[in-house]
Amino acid sequence: MQTDTIASPVIVPRKKIKGSRIIISCLEREGVDTVFGYPGGASMDIHQALTLSKKIRVVLPRHEQGAAFAASGYARATGKPGVCLAASGPGATNLITGIMDARLDSIPMVILTGQVATKVIGTDAFQETDIVGATLPCVKHSYLMKDVNDISWVMKEAFHLASSNRPGPVLIDFPVDIQQALAVLDDNAERKRSGAVFKTEPAKGQIKKALGLINEAQRPVIYAGGGIISGNASDELRRFVKKTGIPVTTTSMGLGAFPEDDPLSLHMLGMHGAVYANMAIARADLVIALGTRFDNKVTGKISEFCKNAKIIHVDIDASEINKNTIVALPIQGDVRQTLEAFNTEAVKLNIEPWINEIQKLKKEFAHSYPKSKEHIVPQAVIVELSGLVPNDAVVCTGVGQHQMWTAQFFKFKNPRSFISSCGLGAMGFGLPAAIGAQVAFPNRMVIDIDGDGSFLMNIQELQTLKTENIPVKCVVLNNSYLGMMAQWEDRYYKSVRGHTCLGEANFAEIAKAFGIAGATVSRSEDVAPALKEMLSHKGAYVLDVKYPYNDATHGHVLPMIPADGTYLDSILPGGVILRDYLKQKGATECCVSKDRPAGL
Repeated sequence: MQTDTIASPVIVPRKKIKGSRIIISCLEREGVDTVFGYPGGASMDIHQALTLSKKIRVVLPRHEQGAAFAASGYARATGKPGVCLAASGPGATNLITGIMDARLDSIPMVILTGQVATKVIGTDAFQETDIVGATLPCVKHSYLMKDVNDISWVMKEAFHLASSNRPGPVLIDFPVDIQQALAVLDDNAERKRSGAVFKTEPAKGQIKKALGLINEAQRPVIYAGGGIISGNASDELRRFVKKTGIPVTTTSMGLGAFPEDDPLSLHMLGMHGAVYANMAIARADLVIALGTRFDNKVTGKISEFCKNAKIIHVDIDASEINKNTIVALPIQGDVRQTLEAFNTEAVKLNIEPWINEIQKLKKEFAHSYPKSKEHIVPQAVIVELSGLVPNDAVVCTGVGQHQMWTAQFFKFKNPRSFISSCGLGAMGFGLPAAIGAQVAFPNRMVIDIDGDGSFLMNIQELQTLKTENIPVKCVVLNNSYLGMMAQWEDRYYKSVRGHTCLGEANFAEIAKAFGIAGATVSRSEDVAPALKEMLSHKGAYVLDVKYPYNDATHGHVLPMIPADGTYLDSILPGGVILRDYLKQKGATECCVSKDRPAGL
């Protein structure tokens, strides 16, 4: 009797590869197409492994802070985690500002750092820094790798944590010996921890209560924050507004969540927000706060903010609810799912008198700026630019007066079209963030509206534009001052200049030194032609817009609510205080008036 024998399969052991190669394979597995990285001694192995990747583009910034801000710009524009890479010691510490910026604005990022070998950690070795310890307040989670076999699951978990629930930055520190050690890539690695568990589905009972409050409201306002954008809830918000007819105001992080050309848009509220937005939310009987944290730049004196309104607060992060203000109805959960639930039963509200009142407020207190035939007015530059760019353009800013003027006068219609450092307010953000956005969307127009002070902080990234062929357009509003600080000096320090004068700089000439096209304008009649020339140029471009910082009439961002003030303390264009204006009218209710003070 013959017996068939079946040969045992030959099991070929998988080849061991360096930890640095595993890192790159994991990045590819997560769909990463770009890494913003600056090499150093402790990260050379990772950079060498990156040279072998056919899927990942490495963009070399000229400073590690530029890498972090570029990764943030990429993430804000796409919604996917941005990835940056730096070496140990000063390379890693140079990332910290960008990491904290991402933390405060809930931006998904994965930060990779090199580290000294494990055997010398804690000995103050050359370029050793405890970057995990240094960034503990700045990150959502962090890892110090001590075993090469853990890389596969840690990388998978890091990307999950960065982008899930409330997004944020996650850091992984790789000692040199772990990068060089050999292990097998685990293609089927599973996360070992899921991090904080966030309930995403809102409670049905709370939804029912919220709808009851909404249907009873006579003067409702939607207060939308950055959570609408990070939660991909813009479409649901627009549907909810169409169903109910409730007007919408946004934070700076929420700009673009609702189209600003819509009649129900109240635009941005807060310190430099629209007067009518601040007045509307102060007079509301119901405020529906969506994905926002009641930041002090929005609320002013918190005890007076919306004190006559019931507040519904929707947020995925339970720690944000009742943190800064006590609300009538908390809804902890995903904002998109919450709006979807609202939309199943939402109905048109009978609030025509309220809408009429708001339209009168919008007409009476429309944003305005001084006109001049003698010199360029920066607000006019932004208005002109807003009318020239394509609808899908992405606008990035630095931090300062130009940032607030952009928020006030540029009409944003789409989510992820305004990219700015809002929570941290980090100068130097605009140019590298624009690089990240442009790399993410090479066929879209990306513009950096910057100030001279902010632009100077990362001006070295002009070389990145040139060498990487990144066609970002830069408009530098150049008044030779730290404008926002000078404004506060004018208001509160009798115009004594405490080192806020920057002096003259010619950014077009600097750009040309880097091999980038540029031009300078100083006359108002030249602005429109110069903007058109810049926008038609195929490569990177720097337009240096020179104008004087002279006085409160032409040099200040207005309206402005002083710190810890209320909307009644608003300083209006022309220097009039809103409270005094209302007294002049002999009324507390505002309507279109023929006797507005000069400058309004």
